[in-house]
Amino acid sequence: MLRYLSVLPLLAALLLLTGCGEDGPDAVTAPPSGDPGINRLSAMILQQPEAADLYAQRSLMFYDVEDYDNAIADLTTALSIDSTNLDYHYRLADVYLDYYRSRLALRTLENAARLDPDQLETQLRLAETQLILKQYDDAIASLNQAVRLDPRNPEAYYLLSQVFAETGDTLRATNAAEEATQINPDMTDAYLLLGELAAAKGDPRAIEYFNAAVDIDPGDVIAIHARADYYRDTGDLERAIAEYRRASITDRQYVAGNFNAGLLLMELDSVRRAYDEFNITIKNDPIHIRAYFYRGYASELMGDVAAARSDYETALRMSPDFTLALEGLARLNG
Repeated sequence: MLRYLSVLPLLAALLLLTGCGEDGPDAVTAPPSGDPGINRLSAMILQQPEAADLYAQRSLMFYDVEDYDNAIADLTTALSIDSTNLDYHYRLADVYLDYYRSRLALRTLENAARLDPDQLETQLRLAETQLILKQYDDAIASLNQAVRLDPRNPEAYYLLSQVFAETGDTLRATNAAEEATQINPDMTDAYLLLGELAAAKGDPRAIEYFNAAVDIDPGDVIAIHARADYYRDTGDLERAIAEYRRASITDRQYVAGNFNAGLLLMELDSVRRAYDEFNITIKNDPIHIRAYFYRGYASELMGDVAAARSDYETALRMSPDFTLALEGLARLNG
């Protein structure tokens, strides 16, 4: 495994990352903010520049408003003051991941693992990041360490099942996911993975896994949607439509359910019903470009040229190169 900064002592690595002076960190100043909480912490930091927890607190506020650069700056400063605080490493890795800097997240968690290789949470976080980067052998090594630390940890087995699934070892993936559900019978994601693995083999037990996932939390729209996908893929379109609609009824902001129901209704030539689903999608997500196109297409099929044109033009205002909408307008103008 590529070990970033592996030849440097940890403290030196942190100094390189933070750019601290020999006499300790200067107070990291941030531009004036409209957030009174950030301003209050900035004032406190000027008075207590060596208080690592103040930088960490302010980093959370920056993170909440997606100001990732300032969040990173604060956390690297906090680490320069207290390099042994694992929570700071975890938070910094989280920011890097959300900022699409996965390799910096990996480096941060490797530093944490060197600090305390027997910390279970570190090994799980490290493995998850290695999985994101498709460093499968390293992820397995981290997860084996996690299992050594806690032989009954369901998350470790679930992550192992993901690694095996992505590398094509479906038998070991299934075994690991089943182990996760035996340890934690409420682990929805493990049941969903088992359902996907079974469905890929044409195993009818797939529906049992999807049912189990939904039964754990009937309001989990991800689980409902996954079961709907299964019904769709096995040709039970009416049941799939009902499940997609159930997902969106459960959470009105979950427009994927209505949209997918509309697509299947179009396949069934139930154009009016499809139009209604696309209309609901747009009401709940006014910038859903594809919903405008398909609502327009439904209008076109029903002979309402003006409504079709309006929706195609709306889609093109949001995405001028949207091929389907361009073709739709060309049909109307032809």
